[in-house]
Amino acid sequence: MLNGTVQTLPASLSLHPAVAAWFTDRFPEGPTEPQAQGWPLVQSGSDVLIAAPTGSGKTLAGFLMAIDDAYRAHQSGAPLGGRTRVVYVSPLKALAVDVHQNLESPLAEIAETAERLHLVPAPITVAVRTGDTPSSARSAMIKDPPTILVTTPESLYLYLTAARSRATLTTVRTVIVDEIHALARDKRGSHLALSLERLEHIQQEGRPQRVGLSATQRPIEVTARILSGAGAATHVVTTAVAQPLAPAPLAPPAPLAAPAGRRVDIVDCGHSRDLRLSMELPEEELAAVLSREQLGEIVHRIAAHVKGHRTTLVFVNTRRLSERLAHLLGEILGPDQVAAHHGSLSADRRKRTESRLRAGDLRALVATASLELGIDIGPVELACQVGSPRAISTFLQRVGRSNHSRHGVPEGVIFPTTRDELVECAALLASVRKGRLDAVLPPVAPLDILAQQVIAEVAAADEWKEDDLYRLFCRAAPYGELARQDFDAVVQLASEGIPTGRGPRMAYLHRDQVNRSEERRV
Repeated sequence: MLNGTVQTLPASLSLHPAVAAWFTDRFPEGPTEPQAQGWPLVQSGSDVLIAAPTGSGKTLAGFLMAIDDAYRAHQSGAPLGGRTRVVYVSPLKALAVDVHQNLESPLAEIAETAERLHLVPAPITVAVRTGDTPSSARSAMIKDPPTILVTTPESLYLYLTAARSRATLTTVRTVIVDEIHALARDKRGSHLALSLERLEHIQQEGRPQRVGLSATQRPIEVTARILSGAGAATHVVTTAVAQPLAPAPLAPPAPLAAPAGRRVDIVDCGHSRDLRLSMELPEEELAAVLSREQLGEIVHRIAAHVKGHRTTLVFVNTRRLSERLAHLLGEILGPDQVAAHHGSLSADRRKRTESRLRAGDLRALVATASLELGIDIGPVELACQVGSPRAISTFLQRVGRSNHSRHGVPEGVIFPTTRDELVECAALLASVRKGRLDAVLPPVAPLDILAQQVIAEVAAADEWKEDDLYRLFCRAAPYGELARQDFDAVVQLASEGIPTGRGPRMAYLHRDQVNRSEERRV
């Protein structure tokens, strides 16, 4: 277990003096287990997947070496301005904004530490690019690229397709994929895997290092290959021998790893931690459908929990139920004490709600999956789940939002709403106690995603040889066994379109049958 464990850093790890001094001052207890095991591997330049429970410092495990690398580059005279060195990919907009806010403070503190040590702070900048980013901010990011780009898989795809933004990503050294298990299980993971190969293709200085962060995943090797690519050799790392932390002599950053012979090191700290879990049922026996009286009883039970805790996070499975429960709880606790949070809300309203939650102004927040991943969401002491979460990993992620700290013990209460959900929830709690997880079964070579990425890459590069494009996309793990005839069929569809009574429609590419190349249609 991580709670109460104090680690020191391995002797093989060397940090810039300002970074080392800041970490020692900021975290006198030393690094957590995933940090102590992961940092030397990240600094070595290999791809790394860090799997550990929520609240164990995974985000810092991924970012600190990238910050240290930037400080070393700056110290050696390399320019940091006008280029993006780090791309951080988050599955959620809220998580991307949260990471941006939580990066600003450490960067400012490290800069102050550098000045105290009579060193020149590195001019590291951070910017967020999601669907909520206003056009003015997008234009500013292209004119003056940030050192660290915080984005989502979908926005990274667009960034790689537009010519001006694509040109700012040619010197990336590190790609950090947070909560990668949430992407690996569906087509978003396939989409991101292709985007990572497109990003690697345009690099001027070698293949970027890939660092994955996750709390819940099995089998872990499958997730590791989605991160690193098809055919990557996986290696589960054993616990390293720890030594006291000390700054290293200043030296330029290590060169980027060569693209051949992919390998990913896996730091598996497990997913289990101390949890306080319980299940509550209404007085009347559950049936096939939840009655209005039973819903009212569940709402009153949740309200009682809310009154006994500083802030409570209530998770539901639909946006409609999120609004309904927020309204019902507001009638009991006061409308200014409860809010709803889901993807259909405007960006401005979501940000206001998240700010109020971090500040402790809300007693309860009713959310969907929009807040279930590794977000630092303030003083949440209890997580309630209404209905079955349908997956063990989802339940662990949601409960892990409570007491989200190194020594905190997450607390959760689950409320089944039907007889079938009662069976599911009972099985779920039994699985959690036994330390079991859902198996990750990523889709194999989804052709709709492939068609989208083929069109985007040809449009961005103007022209591609079919053989080269096929080899590029086969480097992504979900497409490692892509049949050539399937690829050719996708290219044919993208170039010939769909026949209709008024002629072909949606033909986006021009196909040169003689030279076997693709060009975008003008």
